[in-house]
Amino acid sequence: MQLVPPPGPTRLLAGATFVNTFGNGLFYTGSVLFFTRSVGLSPGQVGFGLTLAGALGLLAGIPFGHLADRRGAREVLVTLMVAEGFAMAALALVHSFGAFLLVACTYTVLDRGANGVRQGLIASAFPPAERVRGRAYLRSVTNLGIALGAAFAGVALQVDTRAAYVALVLGDAVTYLLAALVLLRLPRSIRAEHPPEGGMLLALRDRPFLVVTVLNGVVGMHYVLLEVAVPLWVTRHTDAPRWTVALLFLINTACCVLFQVRAARSSVDVPSSARAVRNGSALLALSCLVFAASGGRSAGIAIAVLIAAALVNVTGELMQASGSWGLGFGLAPESGQGQYQGLYSTGFAAASMLGPLVVTLTAIRYGTAGWVALGVLFAAAGAATVPAAAWAERSRRVLAPAG
Repeated sequence: MQLVPPPGPTRLLAGATFVNTFGNGLFYTGSVLFFTRSVGLSPGQVGFGLTLAGALGLLAGIPFGHLADRRGAREVLVTLMVAEGFAMAALALVHSFGAFLLVACTYTVLDRGANGVRQGLIASAFPPAERVRGRAYLRSVTNLGIALGAAFAGVALQVDTRAAYVALVLGDAVTYLLAALVLLRLPRSIRAEHPPEGGMLLALRDRPFLVVTVLNGVVGMHYVLLEVAVPLWVTRHTDAPRWTVALLFLINTACCVLFQVRAARSSVDVPSSARAVRNGSALLALSCLVFAASGGRSAGIAIAVLIAAALVNVTGELMQASGSWGLGFGLAPESGQGQYQGLYSTGFAAASMLGPLVVTLTAIRYGTAGWVALGVLFAAAGAATVPAAAWAERSRRVLAPAG
């Protein structure tokens, strides 16, 4: 991967992404400890509040994406990021459960809306043939930024004082404002001269695209494997040492930084993107079986099997992610990219919200049988994506105005 892209949209988007995700790495790493040790909330209150915030923000991408189609993706995203910065800073003033709910819900609605608008901005900043590659580069930068932010956050966690935790919060808040300033250097977004008929509910009425979105969300639950299922599996069901969890995260992050752009080369149109999702999902399913095989092994063998599983998993992740972007961009009308990307991001938001529950009720609760069930779910959703994408592409061609 080229570390510094040539001048232009990619460099500006990469710069804004790195700054912002560095801040996210600062906050995400210490957020739970900030809420529990500094604010004084119970783990149950934190879990309930974040779940409620996630539910309220689930559909935020659609109206904000619709607004971006009409007012410009760059302009709407900059506004949202400034608002996110102030919402993040407001967390430093939270001292009660009620205030936590208010700020967390506000921030999450803004964040979910910004995610969809950001995809729309990528669509407007790059020609169609370069969107997946551009998005892949930004994902590599995202992983690098979060990893470095998390490393710096470790200092605050070691200090373990309110001042240290507040510094993480305010540091993240500042990065939103800095990233917004970088984005202002992009050209003003080109707005659609003739927005698609149907208003804000156009994407929701596109049934083929909805099906693709749902399938993408199902496969997208694999992202919580390393966050939730694998740590619990390693510590409860294997003899591998606890540091193995950190090693697996490092493997995943390094591969995403180094190889995501290369993996994106195979997603050049809708059919190839759908095949990438199918093939990547099959590898994700295989990784579930390999993770399961680590149970009941000696420490050395368990570590080796877990590393093999992580490598299979990240290979599938790289392919699935690239294919997912190709479908999201390729199946949306050019004049409605913001709204469609907002809906598409909703599938990922739902996966993030439901994924922890699904993986704990399968792999952690039922062991090998649960891992097999997860693998079947990923493989089936990935396989179904190919005919669903073909249906959506035929529908798009039928609905497209004659040139």
